[in-house]
Amino acid sequence: MAKNRKVIITCAVTGAIHTPSMSPYLPVTPDEIIDAAVGAAEAGAALVHVHARNPKTGQPDQSPEAFEPFLKVIKQRSNCVINITTGGAPTMGVEERLQPCAHFKPEVASLNMGSMNFGLYPMLNRFKEFKHDWEYPYLEGSKDRIFKNTFKDIENILTTCAENGTRFEIECYDIGHLYTLAHFVDRGLVKPPFFVQSVFGILGGIGPHPEDVAHMKRTADRLFGDAYHWSVLGAGRHQLPIAAMAVSMGGNLRVGLEDSLWLGPGQFAKSNADQVRAARMIVEGLGLEIATPEDAREQLQLKGADKVAF
Repeated sequence: MAKNRKVIITCAVTGAIHTPSMSPYLPVTPDEIIDAAVGAAEAGAALVHVHARNPKTGQPDQSPEAFEPFLKVIKQRSNCVINITTGGAPTMGVEERLQPCAHFKPEVASLNMGSMNFGLYPMLNRFKEFKHDWEYPYLEGSKDRIFKNTFKDIENILTTCAENGTRFEIECYDIGHLYTLAHFVDRGLVKPPFFVQSVFGILGGIGPHPEDVAHMKRTADRLFGDAYHWSVLGAGRHQLPIAAMAVSMGGNLRVGLEDSLWLGPGQFAKSNADQVRAARMIVEGLGLEIATPEDAREQLQLKGADKVAF
């Protein structure tokens, strides 16, 4: 590891995996999402990854109108890089998922690199009571649901965003997704430096074992050499252990209530900022510095907050 390396912390503040009944701390309303994002940035996150939700039911909502109330305010209150999802929720088609990124032209957008089983139903072993009618069927239905990200879907997102100068948090849930990225690199549709977000511990993707983490890193190194920045996220209780592994291997990390509701065994994270602070302790405990938003913009070669449409 270079002595002057600065570690990028991304915080995914609400997502579309967890439902409101699972934690009283999950941000749902625009004001809650604003406070979560700004708090995470103040704690040390250079990037905040955002989804939108229906403020009354907490259901994922990928309409530009749902993003409008919080994007401008986060930008006004913080210098963090705002990363808009194109993943939306596994129940949505790509055209619906693409709307906010196409409309708001962010510095960074997430991009899923392959279709996959996306099993959320094991959460029903822990959570039994739900406040909203949509929550149980949303989780139970994942037994027979494909999160669709075909080659055509990926190409659609890449070409739609190409003229906007948006770069991507390229989410790779398995080894094959790295090869799919290499395919689009060969076609010239993705330009370096790549920001590869390896995802561990989602049922249907690669597991959370240390050998899985090492295998993902080795493969990305072989395919992309020094043309990429590596980051990781671990689902649920794997969040911080995988973050620690990756940082010690020269990588960056992502935390947030999208990926895990927990701060420790049986202990809810009361805010996204709590998880960022825990991750920051790992980074600084290894003798490294965290990246500021401007550091991240330089490393990832982003267009700047003055060139977004919000």
